[in-house]
Amino acid sequence: MIALARRYRPKRFTDLLVQDHVVAVLRGAVARGRVGHGYLLTGPRGVGKTTAARILAMALNCPSRESSGEPCGECENCVRVWNGSANIDVVEIDAASNRGVEDARELRERAMYAASQEGHHKVYIVDEAHMLTREAWNALLKILEEPPPGVVFVFATTEPQKIAAAAAPVMSRLQRFDFRRIGPTAISERLRQVLAAEGIAADDDALTLIARHADGGMRDALSVLDQCLSFGEGAVTAERVREVLGLVDDELYSEVLRLVIERRPEAVFALVDRLMEAGVDLAEFMAGTAEALRGLLMLQVGARPEGMTEALRTTLESYQGRLVPGDVLRMLRLLAENEMGIRRSVNPRLAVETLLLRWAMLDRIVDLEQVLAGGGAAGQRGSRSTAERAIDPVPALTPTERSAPGVAALPSSSPAAPLPRGPASLEAIRAAWPAVIAATRAQSRFLGEALAATQPASLDGSRLTVLMAEPNALFADRLHQEASKVEEVLSRSLGEAMRLRVAAGESSGVAIGTKARRMSESSLKAERLREFRSKDPALDTAADALDLEIMD
Repeated sequence: MIALARRYRPKRFTDLLVQDHVVAVLRGAVARGRVGHGYLLTGPRGVGKTTAARILAMALNCPSRESSGEPCGECENCVRVWNGSANIDVVEIDAASNRGVEDARELRERAMYAASQEGHHKVYIVDEAHMLTREAWNALLKILEEPPPGVVFVFATTEPQKIAAAAAPVMSRLQRFDFRRIGPTAISERLRQVLAAEGIAADDDALTLIARHADGGMRDALSVLDQCLSFGEGAVTAERVREVLGLVDDELYSEVLRLVIERRPEAVFALVDRLMEAGVDLAEFMAGTAEALRGLLMLQVGARPEGMTEALRTTLESYQGRLVPGDVLRMLRLLAENEMGIRRSVNPRLAVETLLLRWAMLDRIVDLEQVLAGGGAAGQRGSRSTAERAIDPVPALTPTERSAPGVAALPSSSPAAPLPRGPASLEAIRAAWPAVIAATRAQSRFLGEALAATQPASLDGSRLTVLMAEPNALFADRLHQEASKVEEVLSRSLGEAMRLRVAAGESSGVAIGTKARRMSESSLKAERLREFRSKDPALDTAADALDLEIMD
């Protein structure tokens, strides 16, 4: 029995899926007699490159060709080309096994002979063209530039960059067409048509799984469908497809999301045990998890994911409000960073367990680079770290508060007296200083800590001078560099423009903008690590246990 991929291969240009941009040009060239002498068809495997080359060959020599340029697909010439049978005027060559310079010279000599009939074209279809050697391309270069009349070369390849690297001059002598991947919806619809012609029923989820596995290739989808039909009788079900392809049940992806949402790292080991006992390819499982996370993120931002079973879509819809997009994005980033390591690891189980544990313990991760830069969180998270829970964002002032001559109170993690209405005084600023620190910390955690190491000393008009109580070169530099942020908080709080001046206390010995002593690179790293350890007890414990040091 002929395989489905061959039996249902397109016979006309219009049958090619999602390649309308190629179809319009090739069919128009045939209809108008403006066929070029050389074409380069590129794109992923199984999207119709060789099929398009055959249809072009059929159309050029079809005696019953339509005025639109379409071949009839039924005449003897069309059937022989479509079947790949021996044909004097249409020659298919596999460059993977005929890649040398001698093969190219033989092809060049054969191309010098005329077609078998008047008005016919000689068409040479070279598949896997990127396998030709540099010397072979050089041997073909002249005939591609000045071919004999009625000769058409069609090169098909999945890797055009290799041709460009090995024979750049060839690219300018060929018309290039880039074929697109076929979307899951189009593949599913085509599979449904094939099954209807075969008189076989199939579940929608089964076709969705096949389309997703095919990764844009129609030939691969038909080959998988052939496997499923050979596997058993009756309707094609999602369970049968999973068994044939070795795919895991959607419930396992749901379980991954559930243990992340519920912060249950202990459940990771039991889950991976189940996968190992079932003989699941862990790399493929993580690839499927990535698709589930991508679908969840699309739902959260208002997009509609394709290529997803209804069961998985329902699960993701129920979870989309329990994880915020920022967390999902971070999980995808971690997966992308570790994907190659999982595939190449000698112990993929450990790599997968480590990644899943990082997801489940996501709220405990300390982003050292973000703390160093003094930046706030990239986005709100459903579960914040211990340090972040103490910081509440500063609410926007109402128009009444902005226009009032007094000062609006700021939220603070510790009680602070509100500033009185009227001109600001040093005493009022000192009373509300904890609130100013909290508001600054909400914008930048590190800057807030630096400001907390100071006290208001004097107020001269709109210039507030603060003193540093202890020597700290890092805090001094940060306050100097980002004084404008503190001034913005002060100005918003006081209802009038304020300027900040940072001075060294009598015992600090630190001048703003300068370091009290020349610090070596190693001592600076040690000082930075000491500052981090003082901010987070968990990091302090980890630094002792793991002997951490700052590398950059």
